Amino acid sequence: MSQAALIQLLGVTKIYGQGATALQALKGVDLAIDAGDFVAIMGPSGSGKSTAMNTLGCLDTPTTGQYIFNGVHVEQLSRDQRALLRRRYLGFVFQGFNLLARTSAQENVELPLLYRGEPAKQRHTAAKKALASVGLAGWEHHTPAELSGGQQQRVAIARAIVTEPAVLLADEPTGNLDTQRSHEIMNLLWKLNVDHGITVLMVTHESDMAAYAKRIVRFVDGVVSSDARNIHPAALAATEEVH
Repeated sequence: MSQAALIQLLGVTKIYGQGATALQALKGVDLAIDAGDFVAIMGPSGSGKSTAMNTLGCLDTPTTGQYIFNGVHVEQLSRDQRALLRRRYLGFVFQGFNLLARTSAQENVELPLLYRGEPAKQRHTAAKKALASVGLAGWEHHTPAELSGGQQQRVAIARAIVTEPAVLLADEPTGNLDTQRSHEIMNLLWKLNVDHGITVLMVTHESDMAAYAKRIVRFVDGVVSSDARNIHPAALAATEEVH
């Protein structure tokens, strides 16, 4: 791990509630992630992985400890400053696709740019490019009801990357998909990581999905229990078999 990691958690704790009902979800997490890495975060229910993901995504703040993103101490930022960091540097993909039902794929993907106040012409161009990058060129005017689950998740990924984020946070991105579509989405995330240099952080409980990552971090009882490089990521193995 390099000295200037893109992301660092140093002694991060998170406590919900007070007194006898207090729940300590994170108990001193140390984690460093370099730009361009692809990390799968795993662990049983209640292990702290979702709390860690919310912290990394600036959706929650540590009770104690430090979260450093590209040299900035996130734990010292105001709510508005964290929102700005999210908008500029982070993209999110969830298990539920969270698409607007009566809105076209193009318009769904444009939403983050609309919030940014980008001009219409630039929004259209960027959304079309993002949809093409996830294999949906020609599907711009279809609504979610006209798309398969796999295609809807591709639209969600296009929406997450249309702002050209440094980091893509994916929370169980294949949880609602069948096996074939799940592998298609994982290959897509792999390509975004390798070809576009986007750092990918993914929570998953499925070992065959985690196998696509370059690194697997496991949480148990609020701490990192293991952190290992994945020498043969599934997407790389499949590529080598073709050649």
